[in-house]
Amino acid sequence: MASFRTLDGVDVAGKRVLLRADLNVPVRDGAVSDRTRLERLTPTIRELTEKGARVVVLSHFDRPKGKRVPEMSLRPIAEALGTVLNRAVGFADDCVGAEAEAAVARLADGDVLVLENTRYHAGEEKNDPDLAAAMARLGDIFVNDAFSAAHRAHASTEGLARLLPAYAGRLMQAELEALDAALGNPSRPVVAIVGGAKVSTKLDLLGNLSKRVDVLVIGGAMANTFLAAQGHDVGKSLQEAEMHDTARQILAEAKTGNCEILLPVDLIVAAEFKANPATRTVAVDSVPGDMMALDVGPETVDAIEARLRKASTLVWNGPLGAFETPPFDASTVAVAQSVAGLTQSAGLKSIGGGGDTVAALKHAGVAERMTYVSTAGGAFLEWLEGKELPGVRVLQAG
Repeated sequence: MASFRTLDGVDVAGKRVLLRADLNVPVRDGAVSDRTRLERLTPTIRELTEKGARVVVLSHFDRPKGKRVPEMSLRPIAEALGTVLNRAVGFADDCVGAEAEAAVARLADGDVLVLENTRYHAGEEKNDPDLAAAMARLGDIFVNDAFSAAHRAHASTEGLARLLPAYAGRLMQAELEALDAALGNPSRPVVAIVGGAKVSTKLDLLGNLSKRVDVLVIGGAMANTFLAAQGHDVGKSLQEAEMHDTARQILAEAKTGNCEILLPVDLIVAAEFKANPATRTVAVDSVPGDMMALDVGPETVDAIEARLRKASTLVWNGPLGAFETPPFDASTVAVAQSVAGLTQSAGLKSIGGGGDTVAALKHAGVAERMTYVSTAGGAFLEWLEGKELPGVRVLQAG
C-alpha cells in the first residue's frame, strides 16, 4: 500500500479542521440506535480538540438526493455525538453558506461543530467543484476519518481533499493499516472466508482473493452455486444456475494460482426456511430434493478450523449460513469463536468487515476480540476487490 498522510506532527492549534466523518448511523424514532460509528470517531476528535483545533464535522446521512428532508437531518446525531464525547457539540443548519460560516466563526479552540447533511446539496454526490470550494472556505485543514465513504468521489471526500492540506484521521489510519495487514503486506498463510447469497454480487471479490490468499473458504448460499456447478444436486437450495460456468472458471483459476478453495463437505438442510425447523445434517452429495441447505455442517466447520490453526492472517466477509435465523447460525458462531480464540492465543491477525459480517460477529460475541472489524461496508468490499478508492488516493503522500 502507498504511504498516506496522517496527523502525526501536524500543528492543528487554532486551526479550523474540517473532519469528514461517517455519521450515517441507524436512527429509530428520532434516536440513534447504534453508536458504534460515533464511538470510533472519538480518538480523532479528542486528539484534535486537545491540541486546540476547532473541529468542524462534515457527513452525509441517508439519501436525501439533493433536497432538504427533515427526517434525514444530522441534528439528532450531533446530539448523540455530544453524549458519546461527553461534551457540548454545536450544530449548524447547513454545510455551506452564511449560516455555516457564522457558526464556524463563533468557534473557540477545542470546540466541536457538526454541519448539516452534505447530501442536502445535489453537488455532493456529483463532486461539484463549487460545492467543494464552498466547504473549503470553512476550514484550514481537511481530515478524512470516513473510510466507509472513501469509495465514492464526492465533494466532501475527494473534492475537498484537493483544496486543503489533507490527512487521514486515526480511524481512517487504523482501517488502512488493518487492510494492509490483511492483503497488502500480510503474514502468510492467509485464509479468506467469503459468504453471502450470490456469486454474482461477489465476482470481483472472489477473483481478487483467489489470486492473493492461500485458502479461500466459500460459504453461505453462494457455496450452493459452486456445489451445483460441480454436479451436486442441492435440492431446493438457493443457487444461481446461470453462474455455474463462472464458478467452474473461478475454481480452475484458483487451482492454477495455488489457492485452495474450501467448499462445504456437509450441510444443514431443512424443508422450509424458518426459525428452529426440523433439520438434518447431510453430505453435499446427499441433499434431499425437497430440502434446502441453510448452513454448513460440523465436518465443514472442522475443516475450516484446521486451516485457521495453520494461518497467520484471516480476512472474513460474509456469514457461513443464514445466521439471523436459528439454528442456522451455528457454523458462523463456532468459527467466529475459534477465530477469536486464535487471535488471542496464537496471534492470528483477524480482519472482518461488511454489513452482514459485522452483525454476525456481534451475534457471536467476538467483534471486540478480533484484530480489527471494519464497519465500512461497501468501501471495505471494494478494497478487497482490489479497486482503488478515490477518497484514499487523494491522501497518499508524495
